[in-house]
Amino acid sequence: MLDFFAIFSKGGIVLWCFQGAGVAGSFAGPVNALIRSVILQERSGNNSFNHNALTLKYKLDNEFELVFVVGFQKILMLTYVDKFIDDVQLHFRDRYKNELEQKGAIKYLVNDFEFGDEFHMLLREAEESSRVKDPVVMRTFTQSQKSQKTVKSMIEIKGGDKSKEQEKGKKSKNAKKEAAEDGAGAAQTTSPPTSKKVVVNGNQDLTNEELIQLKREEMMRKMTKSTKSATTKSPKPQKEQQRKTKVMRVWDNGGTKSNTKELDYSSKLNGSEDSAGLGGEQVEPEMRLESMVGPLPDVDCECSEPEEEEEEEEKVATIEATKAGAKRGGGGGGFGGMFGMLKGLVGSKSLTRDDMEPVLDKMRDHLIAKNVAAEIASQLCDSVAKKLEGRVMGTFTTVASTVKQALQESLVQILQPKRRVDILRDVLEARSQRKPFVITFCGVNGVGKSTNLAKISFWLIENGFSVLIAACDTFRAGAVEQLRTHQRRLNSLHPPEQHGGRPAVQLFEKGYGKDAAGIAMEAIAFARNQGFDVVLVDTAGRMQDNAPLMTALAKLIAVNTPDLVLFVGEALVGNEAVDQLVKFNQALADHSMSDRPRLIDGIVLTKFDTIDDKVGAAISMTYITGQPIVFVGTGQTYNDLRSLNARAVVSALMKA
Repeated sequence: MLDFFAIFSKGGIVLWCFQGAGVAGSFAGPVNALIRSVILQERSGNNSFNHNALTLKYKLDNEFELVFVVGFQKILMLTYVDKFIDDVQLHFRDRYKNELEQKGAIKYLVNDFEFGDEFHMLLREAEESSRVKDPVVMRTFTQSQKSQKTVKSMIEIKGGDKSKEQEKGKKSKNAKKEAAEDGAGAAQTTSPPTSKKVVVNGNQDLTNEELIQLKREEMMRKMTKSTKSATTKSPKPQKEQQRKTKVMRVWDNGGTKSNTKELDYSSKLNGSEDSAGLGGEQVEPEMRLESMVGPLPDVDCECSEPEEEEEEEEKVATIEATKAGAKRGGGGGGFGGMFGMLKGLVGSKSLTRDDMEPVLDKMRDHLIAKNVAAEIASQLCDSVAKKLEGRVMGTFTTVASTVKQALQESLVQILQPKRRVDILRDVLEARSQRKPFVITFCGVNGVGKSTNLAKISFWLIENGFSVLIAACDTFRAGAVEQLRTHQRRLNSLHPPEQHGGRPAVQLFEKGYGKDAAGIAMEAIAFARNQGFDVVLVDTAGRMQDNAPLMTALAKLIAVNTPDLVLFVGEALVGNEAVDQLVKFNQALADHSMSDRPRLIDGIVLTKFDTIDDKVGAAISMTYITGQPIVFVGTGQTYNDLRSLNARAVVSALMKA
């Protein structure tokens, strides 16, 4: 049933392994994929991992730094695996506890871990416990209770029920009669103390005389109120007030009729200025302040002072430790409270899920407040809990500081990509092969695809590359004109004289209503013939639920096979980022014509300057795709392009 079972250290040393009979090939490939994709990427919130036709389940032992992995065929529904891997972990720890407590990695090589007999015994017990039990045989009619009843007993039961109902009816009628007689007797009595109290209109414990008096008082109160309101009414004015005419509002700096001629700049344009405005854009001074030669600078994030945070954490930890000591000490006096506080600070026990739960709840709420998607925040906290469960805390460390440090390490690991995207190096390599480097931009509406495409064009031109922009957004009105304006301004910043008489950037467009995939194919062929270094393909914005447009995007990518597919997303989104990326990747996979579909290769995070320290969208997008954030847009000028600094983003994310 099981293909393999392996026990190895987090350093990569295999202590013991088992491989099922008839299983061909080594289990090193699936285990290495588990290590690369889950354990090293801090995605251990879910203890299951699929690799080709295998399902791998794993358990981390953080006290001894061990990993237990079991693999079986995906089509098998083995319900006993979770309990079985827990049993194997407990038995292995108990048997080799002395060997595992030794320091250094040499202990794994010196000691001999013979665990085969116990493993097979536990496997046999688990398989027997999971076997399907025989179905319960239905009882016959003679064995049922209904067969023991006779017709006479059934008739007697019905009669008994009827007699009971009749008795209940008689009792209710008698009770009503008695209540009526009691009410009449109470009305005939003259003395209030001896009169029987009744319930009328919800007024309980009141006699008839008291009810009459109460109603009289209420009526008198209403009458006096109406007379007062009639006397206090103010008389109407004899003359109607004249209606005031509406006065026109005067806006600050709005201008008046007297200065309209000063505000009219149309008459001041002569022929030379007009031609300059149409043919070549005037260069704004602030655009030439910075040079963007070489790699992009890192994005700056504000974060609080670490010393202040540590002092606050120590105060909170001391209070929590004092409370815990008081609860444990009970009525034992001050010595018990002081001992409990020291025990909480020194860290004399291993961490459990119950110890971390309050801190993890606060961390989860903090991440959601910083714009991390709720699902991603829960998975991150679960991953940290599994990473720390069973680990012994260091000296004078608190649970809060330990959890926070582990969460910071996990976030940095998530933001650091599995592979580095170096566009300058890739463009140089493509130039050596005499072909253009093709980048396709995709994303939802209004996130800034065309604007950030222009920023990337400026950065590439600054580094000496020629750029061709393919206007494949044939749907939105004004999309081609927007790119033409960017082309004109970029060429004014980098005149053709600086590039051998050839424009640094050109626009390839076929108008509106055309097939975007065909335009991209023609643009790539044109760039190859004319010797362009980079082709930037601008696509139409589309919502992730629009099936026809998603199919068109998948066709464009499948037909042209670009070197880099960048998803452009804004830093303002929260839970929507998860839905966008999942559905974009799903659409690209569903409509691809190859066995290995082309998915999103990287992310461009825009509008980063509008979010202050709420940088959670970066975590959500990177966690969902596993791909790096290649560019970060931080403004509206061509210089406002940065690369991601993982530690700075995590510091801003953990800022209180």
